[in-house]
Amino acid sequence: MADLSAATQSPSVSSTSSGAEPSAPGGAGGPGACPALGTKSCGSSCAVHDLIFWRDVKKTGFVFGTTLIVLLSLAAFSVISVVSYLILALLSVTISFRVYRSVIQAVQKSEEGHPFKSYLDVDITLSSEAFHNYVNAAMVHVNRALKLIIRLFLVEDLVDSLKLAVFMWLMTYVGAVFNGITLLILADLLIFSVPIVYEKYKDPSKTTWNRKEKGRISTWKPEMPQLLKHHLIAILLLLVL
Repeated sequence: MADLSAATQSPSVSSTSSGAEPSAPGGAGGPGACPALGTKSCGSSCAVHDLIFWRDVKKTGFVFGTTLIVLLSLAAFSVISVVSYLILALLSVTISFRVYRSVIQAVQKSEEGHPFKSYLDVDITLSSEAFHNYVNAAMVHVNRALKLIIRLFLVEDLVDSLKLAVFMWLMTYVGAVFNGITLLILADLLIFSVPIVYEKYKDPSKTTWNRKEKGRISTWKPEMPQLLKHHLIAILLLLVL
């Protein structure tokens, strides 16, 4: 009887023990997990996280350099001039490459065809279903913004409306020193510099998800606040001068 009862109980015991052993790959502590999402699937948030933390140096460098050049151009020239120069630069590259490939094919008497044929054959048409999905996703944010604007300006909550008024009053002083393009340049520099500096100089043994029982462990080294302060002052002086 003892053997029979042990045999009947063994499947449940083995199932519970086996169910506790496996762990999901890419969890919170896994190397492939996105710190911004934890155990959630890595989507657009992870792509942005990898971009600002310079996981792919070429990709981040291209995005950072392009955005910075465009913003600096907008600070010096009008929008029409910047757009015109960008289109002219792109056309110069494509036309020059097209003519170069045509000359090479004529000299070598080859029939390789159009150099951009693979790109010309790509189907870039937007289906009606995809268009409606994008519109519906955008309408959710538009309706949310409209509700927030009505709630703030019609003083549904007095405290929130006063917060908006104080914030706008402070922005008048910011606008007296910086214009919109300058603030965008400052934001671009901070987004692509502060995260990588923080990651480089933080204590790797202490992360935001490693906590003690009585409180959170600080992830900052003693020299970190001073370093970020000097970094911010250097950027501000660069923009002001």
